[in-house]
Amino acid sequence: MVQEKGTISIHTENIFPIIKKFLYSDHEIFLRELVSNAVDATQKMRRLAALGKYNAELGDTTIQVSVDEAAKTITISDRGIGMTAEEVKKYINQIAFSGATEFMEQFKEARDANEIIGRFGLGFYSAFMVADKVEIQTLSYQEGAEPARWVCDGSTEFELTEGSRTERGTDIVLYLNTDNEEFLDRSRLQQILDKYAKFMPVPIQFGTRNSTEEDGTDEEGEPKYKTVEVPNIINNTNPIWTKAPTELSDEDYLNFYRELYPLSDDPLFWIHLNVDYPFNLTGVLYFPKLKNDFEVQRNKIKLFSRQVFITDEVKDIVPEFLMLLHGVIDSPDIPLNVSRSFLQADSNVKKINSYITRKVADKLLELFRKDRKAFEEKWNDIGLFVKYGALSDDKFWEKGKDFVLLNNTKSEYYTLDEYNAKVKDFQTDKDGRLVYLYTNDAERQDSYIQAANKRDYDVLLMNSPIDTHFTQHLESKLEKTSFKRVDADILDKLIVKENAQQHQLSDDEKSKVKDIFQKAIANEHMQVEVEALSDAELPVTITMEEWMRRMKDMARLGGGGMQFYGSLPDSYKVAVNGNHKLISRILSAPEEEGTRLARQAFDLALLSQGMLKGADLTAFVERSVNLI
Repeated sequence: MVQEKGTISIHTENIFPIIKKFLYSDHEIFLRELVSNAVDATQKMRRLAALGKYNAELGDTTIQVSVDEAAKTITISDRGIGMTAEEVKKYINQIAFSGATEFMEQFKEARDANEIIGRFGLGFYSAFMVADKVEIQTLSYQEGAEPARWVCDGSTEFELTEGSRTERGTDIVLYLNTDNEEFLDRSRLQQILDKYAKFMPVPIQFGTRNSTEEDGTDEEGEPKYKTVEVPNIINNTNPIWTKAPTELSDEDYLNFYRELYPLSDDPLFWIHLNVDYPFNLTGVLYFPKLKNDFEVQRNKIKLFSRQVFITDEVKDIVPEFLMLLHGVIDSPDIPLNVSRSFLQADSNVKKINSYITRKVADKLLELFRKDRKAFEEKWNDIGLFVKYGALSDDKFWEKGKDFVLLNNTKSEYYTLDEYNAKVKDFQTDKDGRLVYLYTNDAERQDSYIQAANKRDYDVLLMNSPIDTHFTQHLESKLEKTSFKRVDADILDKLIVKENAQQHQLSDDEKSKVKDIFQKAIANEHMQVEVEALSDAELPVTITMEEWMRRMKDMARLGGGGMQFYGSLPDSYKVAVNGNHKLISRILSAPEEEGTRLARQAFDLALLSQGMLKGADLTAFVERSVNLI
C-alpha cells in the first residue's frame, strides 16, 4: 500500500477549534457516537451475511471498549464491515460542510451540540473534543482487501498508510488531551456506557468484572462459591420494547421497570407501544404511583433511536400531561443527534405525540370498562394523569370524559353523568343551576361536610394539586354547573333555594348583633354578616368567598396573572346565625358579658377551621375554663 498524506476536504482550517468550542459542554457524547458507529458497522456485517453476500464465519461480533491509563488512550473495536483505504478517504476525509464562515454565522449562538453534530455529520469528529490525536486501524470484509491506518492530530492534515489489523473490522484509538483525562477513569466510562449504550443491539464489552459461581459443596453438603472473572457486558441487546407483547409476561414488564427505576415502587400498569405506519415507534410507558408533588417526577421517559439513548427530555414528543409517565420510546424516525428545533418542527414527532395521547386514552377506557372496581382502586394514583390530560389536551378530554371519576367524602366514585343524576334533585338552586359542593380537606372542614350531609347534599373530595384548575375546567364543559367549596359560604347561600329561612330578629336587633361581634372580633379582615339560618345550624360560621379562594390557590400554584391575589391579605366572612338561641342570650346579656360570649362563639368557629393559634388559642382555653 502506498503511503499518502493530504488535507481533509473541509475547505477550512478552523473545523477542529469550532468542534471543540461548540461541543465542549456535551463532550461525553463522543463515546456514544463512536460506539454507535461500531454498532452500525456490525449490523451491516450481519445483514450481508444474512443475505449470503459474506460466506466466511462471522465469529464473535462483540464490540470492545478499552482504556489504557498509561498510554492515555481509549479504543473502540468492532468486527463489522471495516473500510478500504478508498472508503476511509471517502467517509472520513470529506466532511459534509460548506465552510467555516457559514457555520460560524449560523451557529454563533448555538448551545445544542446534538444540533451541530446532526446537521453537519460530525459524529466521528466528536472524537476530537477529547483527543489530540485519533488513529483508525481498519480492514474491510471484502475479499483481498488490505488493512489501512489513518491518523490525524487535530489539524486538517491526515496520514493514510498500510494498517496492521489482521481481522475484518475497525479500531478507533483516541489519544486523550490533558483537559479530558477524566475519561481514563473506568467508572466514568462505565457511567457513560450505562447511560447511552445500555440497550444497544450488539453486545458491548468493557473489560471484565468479578462474578460469583458455585464451586462444589463443603463437608456438610452446602454449596461453596468462588469468585471468577467474566466479560463485563454492559448492555441488554433485546430489551422488552423490541419484542411482541404476546412474548412477554407481567413479570417481564415489572422486571424491566425495576431495571430502569430500581428505587421506585412497582408501577400501576403499562402500555406497550408498537406502530409501523405512518411512522415507526416502539416502547413501553408505565403509570407510576405518584406522590402529590408531581413536579419532581418529570423527565422519567427515555428516548431512544434504534436502541441508542438520545435524551430524557421528551417534552415535544410526549404530550405535556403524560410527562408524568415513566418508560421508554424508540423511534428510528428520530435522528440520533436530535435537536429541540427538529422536535418542534418535525411532522413525525407531531404524529407520535397524537398517537401516544390516543393510545393512553384507549388503554384507560379499556381498563375502566373491563374492571370498574380495579379502576376505582387506582383512581387516587391515575386521577392526576387524567385530570391533567383533560385540562391540557382537548382530544384526550373527548375520550377521557367517559372515564373521569368524581369521588366523594364517603369514598364513592361516579362518572360525570352518574354524579349529575345523583345530585341534581337536591343541589339545583332556584335559578336551575346545579351546584357541586367539594372539600379539599375533609378533616379540617368536617363540620361543614356534616352540615351539608344533614340536608342530603353530597360533598366531593377535590384535594389533588391541580383540582383548583380542574374544577374550573369542568365548569366550562358541564352545562349550568358550578363548583363551590363547602366552607365558601353558609349552605343557604351556596345553594340558594326558593324557601329561604326568615329572620327572627328585627332590623335593630340585627344591627346590634353585628356591632357586638365586630367589637368582639376587632379584625378588619373579618366581615360580619347576620344571617337567617336554621336554629340547628352553628351560631357562627367563618367562610372565604369561592372566587377569592380560587384566585389565591392559583397564585400558590404559580398561575399566570394571579400573583396579585396571592399578595392580598386573607379576607373572611363571619356569618352570625341570627336565629340561634345563643344570639338571643348575647342580646339580653350585659355588654361585657355579651362581648365575651360573642368572642367565644367566634373562636369556636376559628377552632373548627384550624385557624385559632398562638395567644388567641391560649385566651380561648382560659375563657373556656372560666365558663365551665
